[in-house]
Amino acid sequence: MSKTLPKRPYLLRAMHQWITECGNTPHVIVDAGRDSTDVPRAYVKDGKIVLNLSEGATQRLRLGNHAIEFDARFAGVIHHVRFPVNAVLGIYARETGEGMVFSEQDLGPEPPAEERGARRPQLKVVK
Repeated sequence: MSKTLPKRPYLLRAMHQWITECGNTPHVIVDAGRDSTDVPRAYVKDGKIVLNLSEGATQRLRLGNHAIEFDARFAGVIHHVRFPVNAVLGIYARETGEGMVFSEQDLGPEPPAEERGARRPQLKVVK
């Protein structure tokens, strides 16, 4: 039986490569409220943060299947940034605005309860 893998990490890597090879600057929009999201909180606005993932802006960039992590300077201070792939809401080229917005379907099947942890799901009111 073949297992279904989430599309989002593969789409992210492909879009990152395409944007970079076109000579543009890849930016991601991240939901800073997701669990395991470690980003500089001073730059979070309305629960989201936009991060530059270009080679010149990051060091040790790793676009993994489960998480994205890198080191970057914010106001001259180096921060280690790490967030789960499912926290990425979209990726786009700063210069052109071309990119991709992700849906919940791109995450693939829900992992078994023992992999997710014992927490109950939480609902948020969205206006």
